[in-house]
Amino acid sequence: MMTMAAAVLFTGCHRNPFFAEWDTPYGIPPFGKIENSDYLPAIQKGIEQQNEEIEAIVSCAETPDFENTIAALDRSGALLSKVEGVLFNLSETDGTPELLGIVDQVIPLISEHSSNIYLNAKLFERVQKVYADASVAAEQGEPNGLSREQMMLLEKTWRAFVQNGVALDSLGQDKMRKINSELASLEQAFGTKLLAENNAFASEFGISVSAYAPTMGSCEDRALRERMFKAYSTRGANGGENDTRETLLRILELRQQKARLLGYDTPANCILADKMARDSKTVDEFLQTIVTPAVAKAKEELKDLQKAMDKDAAAGLLPVGSTIQPWDWAYYTEKVRKEKFDLDEEQTRPYFKMENVRAGVFSTASRLYGLNIEPVEGAPVYHPDVEVFKVSDAADGSLLGILTTDYYPRSTKRGGAWMNNVREQYVDADGTEVRPIIVNVGNFTKPAADNPSLLTIDEVGTMFHEFGHALHGLLTKCHYRGVSGTSVARDFVELPSQINENWAFQPEVLATYALHYQTGEVIPQALVQKIVAAGTFNQGFMTTELAAASILDMKWHELESVWVKAGSLYASDKVCPDDESLRLIDIEKFERKVCADMGLIWEIIPRYRTSYFNHIFNSGYSAGYYSYLWAEVLDKDAFELFREKGIFDPETAASFKHNILEAGASEEPMVLYERFRGAAPDPGALLRARGLK
Repeated sequence: MMTMAAAVLFTGCHRNPFFAEWDTPYGIPPFGKIENSDYLPAIQKGIEQQNEEIEAIVSCAETPDFENTIAALDRSGALLSKVEGVLFNLSETDGTPELLGIVDQVIPLISEHSSNIYLNAKLFERVQKVYADASVAAEQGEPNGLSREQMMLLEKTWRAFVQNGVALDSLGQDKMRKINSELASLEQAFGTKLLAENNAFASEFGISVSAYAPTMGSCEDRALRERMFKAYSTRGANGGENDTRETLLRILELRQQKARLLGYDTPANCILADKMARDSKTVDEFLQTIVTPAVAKAKEELKDLQKAMDKDAAAGLLPVGSTIQPWDWAYYTEKVRKEKFDLDEEQTRPYFKMENVRAGVFSTASRLYGLNIEPVEGAPVYHPDVEVFKVSDAADGSLLGILTTDYYPRSTKRGGAWMNNVREQYVDADGTEVRPIIVNVGNFTKPAADNPSLLTIDEVGTMFHEFGHALHGLLTKCHYRGVSGTSVARDFVELPSQINENWAFQPEVLATYALHYQTGEVIPQALVQKIVAAGTFNQGFMTTELAAASILDMKWHELESVWVKAGSLYASDKVCPDDESLRLIDIEKFERKVCADMGLIWEIIPRYRTSYFNHIFNSGYSAGYYSYLWAEVLDKDAFELFREKGIFDPETAASFKHNILEAGASEEPMVLYERFRGAAPDPGALLRARGLK
């Protein structure tokens, strides 16, 4: 008779791969052997094992210290992390209906498990003891025996308990559990609905949402541009089962309840408490310094676009008196770009074959940081589009990590581009270093029957960007998972990615990878000069739409309630069930007011409107989308040092590698930055780089 334990390990003749060591190159998941039926029992077993590990910490008879409490907690949950590293990466890149159904099942289990950890009073008692002892020693100027990395992990661990409500009474803790569970399910639901909306857009127009921007730049049919714009910009707001508005408002309401439970007035201030910015006032002031000159620049750009449209009207291509509409901006931008710089995407794409660009990304990083990057033949992959690479130290051959790339769109993949970990870097209890497995995902132009994948200028920048994140994950040299790699403050995490973009179009770098896909010809110097000259072109628009989305994110998370007084400017007709004098906020009305208040011209909409703002409702960037601009101040200031010393200056590159890429969250982010730069960042660097100052 089969025991229950055996039933978990085996289903018929199939052995659950998660319960064994993976006999694969570098411990890459054996995707071909993992079945959908393996995930739920593996998650359940992982939760069970971590509970046993936590019970061992709690029942330890020794006085609480860093090793037996904080480090032990950081090392716990290995099996659960192993399963999550596969499941949640696949749910975003190959999210079949069956797999997404499994995710819906496991999310409540994981949420409850997380709450059980962070609301465990006995466990927190030990964490509090270690934290208090270290704090007292620090206040008295005495050594506490902890390294800075250990202190950072200790502070992060203690703060996680506090921010998850461990200090609340039993009623408050019960509310927190319910909020966290419902939030986890709703955020996943938002992503699933948006994926369906993206697929509906692709079905209607024959292009993926990732191809929307370049298509709008080249589409001559104005009526079609209008249709595409309206369909793209109303995703999630068309009614029906995939409308996201009810879901996102409930997410906001729960975040507001959570913030109040923790003693904050708004979700924004709750979320920002441990970020570099610290509070919403700081972020608001920062964004205002950017959006004002950006909009002013966009107004100047609009004049040029209108002149180009007037020429078309004079030529009989449009009715006389036609004016630029939001769906015209990209198309006439490309016309003006061609007129001003004699540059369009059809000139550059042949030189940006995906494989060549990736080789340029790799060779640039290798030259800067002393890396060797080579393909791993025969490695397990979850889709034929996926390729696997080994990253090692060129000096001594030591393994740094494994990188997988997955660059093309499909109906089971969410839109956008991102980096993630399948396995994090850390040192285990035996002192053995575990190196990371990193994924880079994109939705780039797919190969056609007669052509390879030929990238746009924006896609080239995106590939460099995501590999910057990958470098942060690959090169990290920390001891603990909780502070390794990209486990840093959200408004610091974009520094490695964004600074990496700066090398993409340097003439010296272009010459190494920009080869014509048919002839092998190196990109002509005249074309390079055009790309460089056009570097700050259309930056009024680009900066405005990014700043507008950042402000929209902040304004949603600065709300104390999603319910407003009847007759309010933002009121919908939905009555609050607990108070008939209140109405649910109307998303479209709120958006319009926010855009008007920031001075946004109507020809430009935020990069993401509320109903499809996946970053803030399903990707961890709530009250954090400003991070891209915040980190750009750092990256542009940092790259000015590279320009001054030489873009491949060994000493400068070594300093960036040591102080930023290897350091993870082992020190406060500004301390790390100033160690590299030798000074605080110059806020004007962003405006200078974008041509706004």
